[in-house]
Amino acid sequence: MKVLAFAASSSKKSINAQLVRHAASLIKDCEIQHLDINDYEMPIFSVDREDEFGIPEPAHRFFHKIGQADALLISFAEHNSSYTAAYKSLFDWTSRIDGKVFQGKPMVILSTSPGGRGGASVLETAVNSAARFGGVVKASMPVPKFYENFDTQAGKLINDELLSSLKSTLRALFDLPDDA
Repeated sequence: MKVLAFAASSSKKSINAQLVRHAASLIKDCEIQHLDINDYEMPIFSVDREDEFGIPEPAHRFFHKIGQADALLISFAEHNSSYTAAYKSLFDWTSRIDGKVFQGKPMVILSTSPGGRGGASVLETAVNSAARFGGVVKASMPVPKFYENFDTQAGKLINDELLSSLKSTLRALFDLPDDA
């Protein structure tokens, strides 16, 4: 299975990128392709820009990457209870190619933040809207208090309860080694 894994964040220090990399490292027997949305930067979506210039090439590349995958693993950063501006614009441009951006792919959706809700607002939005955009959500999970529960040097969750929950979440779609 070919898995496309990415954080819906443009931060170079993204805690969601750290989480999605850790989650992907737990999966076995899959080809994991990590994507950085910074490689797909475009102007903020507007119909005026679309009318004048068409759909930017990075949106086509992003849509193609999703199409090549068998499954998606996404961790959403939360800005003011919603998607990051960078992800929202990329998503909006890509939806102009095909409203079913996720192309029927099964997906596991995560989120994290430094706060106690772990990005629960954006996670709820992502889960609730995925089907409209061609996504098949198999499981989702927020990770609260990132800096208390994640060792950034080792790149892994250090809270055993959260780690167990993450493994259960991933097992909804992926195989994990017995020792994971």
